[in-house]
Amino acid sequence: MVGCTRNLRMMETITHPRRVPRCLRYRWFVATAMAVRLLAETAGEARAQASFPSVYDADVVDSDGAPEPRATSAQTQTSPWSQLSKAWESFRGQLSNHGVQFGIRYDGEGFANTSGGLRRGGNYLGNLNLQLTVDAQRLMGWPGATVFLYGLGIHGGHPSGDFVGDAQGVSNIEAPAKWKLEEGWIQQNLFGNRFSALFGRYDLNSEFYRLQSAGLFLNSSFGIGPEFSQSGVEGPSIFPNTSVGGRFEIKPLDQIVLRTAVLDGVPVERPDGSRKVFAKGDGVLVVTEAAYLYRPLGSEQPRTRQFRIGRNCCGAYSGKVALGGWYYSAAFDDLTRVRPDGLPARRHGSGGVYALADWTVYQDANDTDRQVSLFGQLGIGDRRVNRFAYYNGGGLTFSGFIPQRKQDEFGIAVGAAHNGTPFIEAQRDQGMRARRSEVALEITYLAQFGAHLAVQPDLQFVINPNTDPRIKNALAFILRFEVSF
Repeated sequence: MVGCTRNLRMMETITHPRRVPRCLRYRWFVATAMAVRLLAETAGEARAQASFPSVYDADVVDSDGAPEPRATSAQTQTSPWSQLSKAWESFRGQLSNHGVQFGIRYDGEGFANTSGGLRRGGNYLGNLNLQLTVDAQRLMGWPGATVFLYGLGIHGGHPSGDFVGDAQGVSNIEAPAKWKLEEGWIQQNLFGNRFSALFGRYDLNSEFYRLQSAGLFLNSSFGIGPEFSQSGVEGPSIFPNTSVGGRFEIKPLDQIVLRTAVLDGVPVERPDGSRKVFAKGDGVLVVTEAAYLYRPLGSEQPRTRQFRIGRNCCGAYSGKVALGGWYYSAAFDDLTRVRPDGLPARRHGSGGVYALADWTVYQDANDTDRQVSLFGQLGIGDRRVNRFAYYNGGGLTFSGFIPQRKQDEFGIAVGAAHNGTPFIEAQRDQGMRARRSEVALEITYLAQFGAHLAVQPDLQFVINPNTDPRIKNALAFILRFEVSF
């Protein structure tokens, strides 16, 4: 089928609008039909079935899942979909007993830019996620070992590239259309899970620069700040371009996590279309983080939500404070300095730091599901070679405030990416103007319908898209849904 391709990160130049191919319209109808069918079967369930957590996420602790959803009528119990669902869950249960867990998740969203930006209009995009986790101890008696494979299928349009024109990215699932192996690694835990070593193809944002509450939002910056996500060559090892290397983690205390990753400085898929690992000139990317995790004894842990399958699946703390840093060993073009021959001067090494905080600031003593969380992000990049000198963001999330909708969440957040002075000067030298900052305001609501479906309407207002004075402020609407099996 015909697909649309564009680099995930918005550069200084603006791409020309393209018409959405007809195949995407068909995908929209198919996905909508699936969602309606699942909604009809599960709308009567009061609580979502818990998904298995990411085994490599050190912020996650073991907890009991929610009870299995029960059918609301004899008709539902005997429906073909109910029988198929029970057979699938039974099959997964048998695999899980042998240490094999298989997850299928489809994330889809309809997008519309209602005003401003590059142009008005909309499109559809989606990701198919296939995950296989093998507990080697259960399967073959290898204590502490885990094998993880993650296949990713990306398709659809490009909200930022074709409509909004922003730099941060209004959709965190937007990427060039392709099928790929996103991750494939083996992890070994030792000393009572106090030490962990992981080797392979790895998404560092699964553990680094990660906040539980920020995971509710759809703008890419709330997942990882653009001062880091748009550094290096094609970015660090994150969605949708990951690299290979190792990650090492120790937990000297129950509430303290120290982790470091050493990765290829360039993702496996190169800008020229080739695939390489630790090629000459790549250098390495070193990322380190120290995190304090607050888990009050005797209180109920935040709930596991089906919509958070994968990296942000499981709320496991009531508070988190983290400090991190990153450094590339390779050489990069300076944005303003030039050599005598007129070529950009080369800077050896590039780095940055970040600080994160996420805290449950209110929890009802009589109803622990009812709570308010506050998060904040601050990242400082290398303005000599990267566009964004620093980023700051923050927001509030509310959960459990609507009777009979205890799993639903509401959130409001703001993120601001700030150009460095060297970038602005470089733009001026080329006859282009650039404002200092791009600001994204987001309001979102997550509605959970049973064990297999979640729907999330989302509204974003982008001020100074791409910091380009020629682009008007944009108002974008997203309706995302997730179907999981």
